[in-house]
Amino acid sequence: MVVTAPTRPRLVAILGPTATGKSALAVALALRIGGEVVSCDSTAVYRGFDIGTDKPSPAARSGVPHHLIDVAAPTERYSAARYAREAAGVVRRVTGAGRVPVLAGGTGLYYRALVRGLCPAPARDDRLRARLHRVAARRGVERLHRWVTRVDPGSALRIQPRDEKRLVRALEVYLLTGRTLTAHFDDTRSPLEDYDVLPFALRLPADETARRVARRVDRQFERGILDEVRRALAAGVPDDAHPFSGLVYRQVLEHLRGVRDERATRELIVQENRRYSRRQLIWFRKEPNLRWISRPGEHPDALAEVLATFDAHSARRAPSNPQHADTG
Repeated sequence: MVVTAPTRPRLVAILGPTATGKSALAVALALRIGGEVVSCDSTAVYRGFDIGTDKPSPAARSGVPHHLIDVAAPTERYSAARYAREAAGVVRRVTGAGRVPVLAGGTGLYYRALVRGLCPAPARDDRLRARLHRVAARRGVERLHRWVTRVDPGSALRIQPRDEKRLVRALEVYLLTGRTLTAHFDDTRSPLEDYDVLPFALRLPADETARRVARRVDRQFERGILDEVRRALAAGVPDDAHPFSGLVYRQVLEHLRGVRDERATRELIVQENRRYSRRQLIWFRKEPNLRWISRPGEHPDALAEVLATFDAHSARRAPSNPQHADTG
């Protein structure tokens, strides 16, 4: 009998800032490795919000199944915790069907929640927070830091003495639960801790990102982003619904209210997308083990880089020196 160690299931992640070609690379990869795409986008989950989120069209999906797109009504508030729970279920179903899950998107918090887990600390308590902020106002934020040092030394080491927001959170968790924030962090578990995650991230020079973002915004207006927003409002979606707080939709809604003309709206969307891209880069640079690809996702070399790593990982998984046991 040949005895081999069981292989762990795999998840490939294609991440990075906006307008870098993540969707195209994910589809091309899925076609090559027998995969299915799992979206990692906090706005694409909402039905009816298609153009501003650049959801891949049926043609762009090339027959590859896509998951976690259009799974929530626009009046819902879709959270990172819900995403991690539902995405983990999808990933396991794809694996169980003998396919490879390919995560694709740019919402860093969703990615972290799925592969590293969310801290199981309680939700915010506004009244308690207000009391703690009043303590800081009367006695100085250093008083909060000394308090944290007494009850949660681990958090005191992580948090700067004048970081009032994080000090308040550490004390809030302790006062609500009787357990330290450090203990809650220690309890954090990934819903996919039994998976091997192969994460890649795309990045482009700032000037190339600017050009790609500008072209995409022009396409969004040509495809009818204004009418998409009008239809949502006419269907009864309130203007304070969560999808309207996202990029593109927030600026379009302001345009329809008369805040600025279309040209200024387009320019503002481009500007805000560039800022968002920089924030995404900062976030993903903090994620461990990312393999950075400095070319657009549509470039053949981007797919070649991912495939080379995927194939090398496959080779390491293959048994090379099986042990033979005497069956008697």
